[in-house]
Amino acid sequence: MEIKTGAGVDAENKVIRVGLNADLSGIFAALTTKIVDGQLAFWEAVNDNGGLGDGWTVEPVVLDNAYDVPTHKQNYEIFSGDGEQSVVMLTNSTGSPHTAAIAQDLIEDDMAAIPLSWYSGWADPEIGKNVFEVQTNYCIEAMNAVSYLIETYGPKGAVAGLPGDYGEDGAIGAKYAIEQLGGELVYDGQAAVVPGADQTPVITGIAESGADWVWLTTSPGTTAEIIGGVEQAGFDGVWSGNSPSMNHALLDTALGPVLDAKYIQSTYTTLWGVGGEPGMSEMIDTMRQYRPDAPLDDVYIISWVEGLIAQQALEKALENGDITRAGVLAAMNEIQVDYHGLAPNQTWSGDPNDYVVRESYLYDMDSSVRTPGATVSDEGGTGFTLIQGPFVSDVAANWTYEPCFKPA
Repeated sequence: MEIKTGAGVDAENKVIRVGLNADLSGIFAALTTKIVDGQLAFWEAVNDNGGLGDGWTVEPVVLDNAYDVPTHKQNYEIFSGDGEQSVVMLTNSTGSPHTAAIAQDLIEDDMAAIPLSWYSGWADPEIGKNVFEVQTNYCIEAMNAVSYLIETYGPKGAVAGLPGDYGEDGAIGAKYAIEQLGGELVYDGQAAVVPGADQTPVITGIAESGADWVWLTTSPGTTAEIIGGVEQAGFDGVWSGNSPSMNHALLDTALGPVLDAKYIQSTYTTLWGVGGEPGMSEMIDTMRQYRPDAPLDDVYIISWVEGLIAQQALEKALENGDITRAGVLAAMNEIQVDYHGLAPNQTWSGDPNDYVVRESYLYDMDSSVRTPGATVSDEGGTGFTLIQGPFVSDVAANWTYEPCFKPA
């Protein structure tokens, strides 16, 4: 069968290029560089094991967006062109505002993008028609976790987060769950956590609220600052937050004992070595073969999720005889992705209210299962014990999809 090709494809050598517009030097670089490295290992393994279709290989092209929106857009111009770094799709587009800045360009260029962002708006065709969100979103994640917090620890909740489509998406979901379950919002810090600002007002507000639990939608550094300040004031509630709010490395700091005793981690996927899913052993074996000295981290599951989506979409496009950008985009809208147990399987066809993923996971932060300084080759853990998941709360199950946060 003759394969239709275009920019981003070296038809003569049967090479398909995919792009990673990722933060390698900005505020999330510690996280994103590992995710990128994991995806590179994924493609090396795919290529070494016969590639795609009848011998096509995949060449990842990585550009650093430095977590800067203008740089992200400049990189996109390269990816969407027809030069040696042109690609058929983006397998990593780091950042919510960054991805939003290219969302219209993606439509004009018939290009698909996988965001490293869990903003609830991506499933809305008016916001993210060609942005293929992965797993559940910040808003539903918060609904699920807050339902658990109310049922387990009590009705009084404090909510605090960053301004914008990450922080406010999570805060809105948390507050919705409180309202639906008849809880009490004792501190409303939606958008109150301003990056780089003095967090004393937030710390004081939470400490004096009498909350049974706190939900944060912040960055790990800010999470540590807030928890440290509130705990010094004698707070006796528990802590949780949207997944990007926490970094397991904080277990190795002075805050470790507090996190071990009182922090519940919410996530979108299984975590390293937890559970016996086939995808977990496949990922661990591959990382040990291709990146034996890489630091042990849960973020490689995200690498694999991104890779599995792209692999299955490209295979479908080859099967359809069209690996142009438009052909890959069409394939993305056809497939149901099998994550091999790493996360709930996913599709993007039909009504968003029907296909949006509503399941998430909850873990107990647990120093006893953490191996500081370990590599992927060690038999170790990152410090999490599964509480439940994948699970969906009644609040999330009954919620009618719409973007929770919409920028003004």
